[in-house]
Amino acid sequence: MAKSSYQAPRGTFDVLPADKRVRRRVERVAATILSRAGYEPIATPVFEDTDLFERGVGRSTDIVRKEMFTFEDKGGRSITLRPEGTAPICRAYLEHGMHKLAQPVKLYYRGPFFRHERPQAGRFRQFHQVGLETIGSDSPLADAEAIMLLSDLFTELAVPGVELRLGSLGSHESRSAYLEELKAYLRANEDELSKEVRERIDLNPLRAFDADDEGTRAVMADAPTLVERLEGEDAKHFAEVRALLEAAGTPYEVDPNLVRGLDYYTRTIFSFVCPALGAQSEIGGGGRYDGLIEQLGGPPTPAVGWAAGIERIMLAMGEEGGSTGRDAFLAAADDDQRQRALTLAIELRHAGLSAEVDLAGRGLKGQLKHADRIGARHVLILEADGSLQMRDMDSGEQHQVAPGAVLDELAR
Repeated sequence: MAKSSYQAPRGTFDVLPADKRVRRRVERVAATILSRAGYEPIATPVFEDTDLFERGVGRSTDIVRKEMFTFEDKGGRSITLRPEGTAPICRAYLEHGMHKLAQPVKLYYRGPFFRHERPQAGRFRQFHQVGLETIGSDSPLADAEAIMLLSDLFTELAVPGVELRLGSLGSHESRSAYLEELKAYLRANEDELSKEVRERIDLNPLRAFDADDEGTRAVMADAPTLVERLEGEDAKHFAEVRALLEAAGTPYEVDPNLVRGLDYYTRTIFSFVCPALGAQSEIGGGGRYDGLIEQLGGPPTPAVGWAAGIERIMLAMGEEGGSTGRDAFLAAADDDQRQRALTLAIELRHAGLSAEVDLAGRGLKGQLKHADRIGARHVLILEADGSLQMRDMDSGEQHQVAPGAVLDELAR
């Protein structure tokens, strides 16, 4: 087979038909689950002013320092391909006066995002996410609902082996004293830390918990944790979130070393991981970000949200997510029945069912093989004598059915 001399840029990919079917399923399930809970869809531009991410995400983060695709447009303005979805949605919330609506405003989104990082399995420079934002509520109920909805998504998609890890970063005010304690600890063990961690002790000491360097990891094993230092309203908020999850039967593990890679998080943070994926095991996560909208020039506004990587979900689903199947395949016993097969397929499609016919001139045996290949649940065989046979592809059972009864039979 001829191969094109042109290839997609490194770190990007082509979405082929088999993948697209699984992607549509992930997006459809997410939209169904979130809309049932009162969340409305929102879409923001693929690129934004660079300042939005520098202010919102944080200049000390790896995303802003190393991973953003930033360029100057023809007007001399600095533009960045969006590396994450929360800051743009908060910008839209303010720009369009959504703070004047009844609160909280509940939104969900999907789309492509971009980060210049080393491509690896399930992690590309162009990637896709589904996400949720609840803006305007400081209630632990909002945190718990957001977590449960993401859990519902993974359950509905039958993603295997998913685990929920829960933590808290406290409020910005209460975190100050802890950060000074952590900085002092890191400086006392500076000789054993990686160069990168040493360079940002003052900028972002929490990121030391995420380090891959063995020496740093050994130091962090005995480091003071923020969860252990929670007091007052921060401790109460975290306890209430945990109680709500327990009451709903949502299992979790408190991870005192859990941090997020963005500066805007406060209080509740969470991560859903699939250990079978290896070192890059997170498939979705998020948390509360009560100071972000104020940081962008708006009024003090509490909020919580999450994002889940579609490529990561697909990788975790493996072969189980690879075939969506068809309700019916129409197989014609001879050429005289092909037009009849197409007419019946169109009727089934108009009734809301998925149906295909053979377009390659295969014989009946070849059509049945193709029906099995595409995951058809039933095959309708149009016999030369005009009769209609229905075969269940799981059981292999076959029986004659009247043309007017096909819809009822397929609905069983």
